[in-house]
This record gives sequence, C-alpha cells and structure tokens, in this order.
Amino acid sequence: MLRIILAAALCAAGGLSQASAGEAFTRLAGQWRGNGTIEFSNKSKETLHCRAAYDVLERGANLQLSIRCASDSYRIDLLGNANEAGGKVTGSWSEGTLNVSGTLSGSAEGSNIRVTAASPAFTAAFGLVTNGGRQSVSIRSETPDSTIRSATISLARN
Repeated sequence: MLRIILAAALCAAGGLSQASAGEAFTRLAGQWRGNGTIEFSNKSKETLHCRAAYDVLERGANLQLSIRCASDSYRIDLLGNANEAGGKVTGSWSEGTLNVSGTLSGSAEGSNIRVTAASPAFTAAFGLVTNGGRQSVSIRSETPDSTIRSATISLARN
C-alpha cells in the first residue's frame, strides 16, 4: 500500500498562479534527484531516496514520467502519463513493483500541480511545486485504513 500511494503521488508532481498552458509541465522537464520522508499510520518514519525523469511533449501539454524511489523497506518503480488542457490535468499511472495502476485528475497552474491519484485500493492527494531547479512534493493519503499517512520529498535538477 505504501508503494502505491507514494508512486501515485510522485506521478502527480505540481499549484496555483495564472500561467500559459503547459508551463507547469515544462518546468519539470529533465532529470531530478532527491530525498524525503514517509510517515506511516503508526507515526514511524523512513527516509526515501528518489530519481525522476520527466519528458515534456506537445508544447508542454503532455508529461511522461519515470520515477524510482527506495527506502530501507520499499522500492517504487513508477511510470505515468499526464495531459494538461486549460489548467485541468488528467492521466494515468502504473507501479511495476506491485503491478497496480490508476488515474490522475486535478489542476496545473504556474509552478504548481495538485492532483488526486486514485485506484480501487486507495485515494491520495498530492501537490508539487517547482521553483527553478527545485521541486517540493507533498502526499497525503485519503484512505482511512492506509498504512501510509503522508510523504514529503525534495528534488533537485541534475
């Protein structure tokens, strides 16, 4: 369950300010690396080490991503595809380690992306803010019985 929530959340990587179409995705283009913390329902925490690659297509309207994260206990291998039109984000994701997939929906404006990631097993809210060569990702489980409460990740452009 942890891998699913984190993977979906990372897939959404993005917030609020008026900007041209595709700007939020365009800011993500390239290779990123960083660390974060995941908090479990029992309030224990683990450090995450992540790498992300974002390909931006169609003048910023389409984002294809590959994200890998690892902690002492978990591995995540995420692939995703998101589309932005008029500030609305839709897409899909899959996580290879657990062989699960789901949908993304939300908004992208300026340097921010806010997305809900859903699958039959859970729902998670996540946001990503990109400022220059830095990204901040926040994830919050909306599934009451989830073993994961939240995660925060800071990435820097390689």
